[in-house]
Amino acid sequence: MARTWRVSWRTCGKAGINRRIFCYQYNSAIMNALTGIVATTFLAIVVWLSLRWIRERKFQRLASEILARPYVEMLSAQVPLYAGMPANLQQRLQGLVNVFLNDKNFFGSAGLEVTDQMRITVAGNACLLLLNRENPRFPGSRTIILYPDTYIATETTRDGLLVREGHSVRLGESWHRGPVILSWSDIVDGISDPTDGQNVIIHEFAHKLDEENVAMDGLPILNAAEDYTDWARVMTQEFAGLTARAEKRANKVLNAYGTVSPPEFFAVASEAFFERGKKMQKHLPEIYAQLQRFYGVDPATWTGR
Repeated sequence: MARTWRVSWRTCGKAGINRRIFCYQYNSAIMNALTGIVATTFLAIVVWLSLRWIRERKFQRLASEILARPYVEMLSAQVPLYAGMPANLQQRLQGLVNVFLNDKNFFGSAGLEVTDQMRITVAGNACLLLLNRENPRFPGSRTIILYPDTYIATETTRDGLLVREGHSVRLGESWHRGPVILSWSDIVDGISDPTDGQNVIIHEFAHKLDEENVAMDGLPILNAAEDYTDWARVMTQEFAGLTARAEKRANKVLNAYGTVSPPEFFAVASEAFFERGKKMQKHLPEIYAQLQRFYGVDPATWTGR
């Protein structure tokens, strides 16, 4: 019995030592793993902050640069609103055009060769929407595709389990988290009359702002939490009002296409806000006030509006 006890004691003693060694090694492994995770996380944060700082510095540099004279002349010719804007907004627009051209890639389709004039035209009109926005960029998309004319797109509709495919003729479209597609001939038609409330560039890039709020639903990210209640009330009321006026062919400010859906209403209202500022302010003051707060500009005061 004594011998058996001594053997059992020695065995248990060794086992206890082994357990202590195992626990020490196990705790060391955990600490090493945690240290590695913390170090990796810290490094990732440093890299992210560094890249963000570099991007911000690049943005500030580009946004502060003045366009070369030939491009300013293009901007003045291709963005009719430019001439009537205050000097500080003209300078701001030039900087935003620099940023836009740096951020976006242009591609011609159906044989169209993209020129500097086309790039300046798209960038100048699109950046009107960003003049006083807190985040003066169109995130989620880096690609702009230009067609020479209206184009045919495949359209899929679903009704329960029934799926139909068809074709539709389009002037432009904005894919959710994807490219903006535009018809050059319709761009030219739109800018030829800067008071008709129809500008396909403004329309499609308004959709890009709309989609920042997860879904494209006519409700972009507003400037303050308290803005949402008034926005919902005014837009719901005016959407119904446009529908009623369109049925009577009595709509004087907004294009009837805005009755298709809330996202199209927002895009159509954005076109009219910039191109028919005075008329919108007079006939649809509540919409004008909402868009003025959202975009941070007052086009009704620009000369020629």
